[in-house]
Amino acid sequence: MTKTTDKVTVAVLFGNRGFFPSYLVGDARREASAIFETMGINTVMLTEEQTAYGGVETYQDAKVAAELLKKHREEIQGVVVLLPNFGDEKAIADAIRLAGITVPVLIQAEEDSLDKMGLATRRDSFCGKISLCNNLRQYGIPYTLTTQHVCGLNSDVFKKDLGRFTQLCRVVSAMRGCRVGAIGARPASFNTVRYSEKLLERMGVTVETIDLSEIFTRVDNLKDDDLRIDEKLALLKANADTGAIPADKLQLMAKLFVVISQWIIENDINTTAIQCWTSLQKTLGINVCSIMSVMSGQLMPSACEVDVMGALSMYALTVTSQKPASIADWNNNFGDDRDKCVLFHCGNFATEELENPVMGTADIIGTTVGCENTCGAIHGRMKAGPLTYFRLSTDDFTGKVKAYVGEGKFVDDRLDTVGCRAVVQVPGLEDLLSHICNNGFEHHVALNHSASAAVLNEAFTKYLGVECYYHK
Repeated sequence: MTKTTDKVTVAVLFGNRGFFPSYLVGDARREASAIFETMGINTVMLTEEQTAYGGVETYQDAKVAAELLKKHREEIQGVVVLLPNFGDEKAIADAIRLAGITVPVLIQAEEDSLDKMGLATRRDSFCGKISLCNNLRQYGIPYTLTTQHVCGLNSDVFKKDLGRFTQLCRVVSAMRGCRVGAIGARPASFNTVRYSEKLLERMGVTVETIDLSEIFTRVDNLKDDDLRIDEKLALLKANADTGAIPADKLQLMAKLFVVISQWIIENDINTTAIQCWTSLQKTLGINVCSIMSVMSGQLMPSACEVDVMGALSMYALTVTSQKPASIADWNNNFGDDRDKCVLFHCGNFATEELENPVMGTADIIGTTVGCENTCGAIHGRMKAGPLTYFRLSTDDFTGKVKAYVGEGKFVDDRLDTVGCRAVVQVPGLEDLLSHICNNGFEHHVALNHSASAAVLNEAFTKYLGVECYYHK
């Protein structure tokens, strides 16, 4: 899943304006090169031979910069604009527009020093940034600002902003061209997880489908001595304590894992949504939960009940935070505390996020298909820590994709129950739940241990055109 784990590549453009000290551009170029290298960010930038000091000042410079961006179009996931002096207000905007790229843009302006306000040393980037932003807005180019209006390249503030910007670049790049694997038909009683493939295609997301009958046939045809079976079996055993699971059930799970993994590779899938009941239990006599748990832990998230939008939500959260994401039901109140509730699922959470994970049976489903046919469910409690929750949904009535996002925390309040569970605390939870209900969102939500809400909100609203409710 290269879009999740590879280094981010950004184009770096340096604004310049002739009647300000141009040597500052050369200084900034050398300083920036060291910073980006230290932070593990690949860069594309003009050389000092292509333009004066490697800056962009004139329309001719803009054309040179645009050709560079076009040449590296497939690599570039964002543009970072650095203003070591006032900068020409049009040239940078022209370069981005001429290049025809639609990636996130970060604007940084260098701060002046009070002891360097003479003509030979003053920057005026404070003012230049406002002019550049005005032109970008006129050109219809969305952009991201640094936390402070001006800040030093070597400052902790800018480095933090740059780190956050790489998260933004990752998720925007990953969503464009994302391929979701839908394995099986949604359970008949889950109208909740209906979605529009056509709206997703408009967003650049493709859904690849396969019927469970094809999966079952491939499992039946897989030879017992296939070396991949032992490999998958080892992953399942390393994921959670499997001591209570019969060997033949584990072997069958490993075979199913091989088949699903092979299909994912063949179709270049980024995230999956699987029909988890009841066909699997009645046909193979196992649950797919542990396989989904392992894949989510490998940063290839997998959602239950063919919840394609849930899988896409997990993927966005995973890409942004570089941490495993899980999917759960908004499931129970927590006593009388209106800012707390219980999140629950049968057993699919990424075990990295759980306390003492154990593989067992899915007892709720087992009441209808027999517990002996539900081996593979994970049982475990979410560790205490930061929480980000996120949900995408297609709305056929408005013809739009919509979302909500927010943060809270996983808490360690006592809870005696089975399956994968968490007690969460979300300020203003009642208002959030009202928004979910009033706007027809699904009962599933993607979640993990991170603080990613602000990045997800900006990525989807500003760069991906999705209406997102940010619950604060």
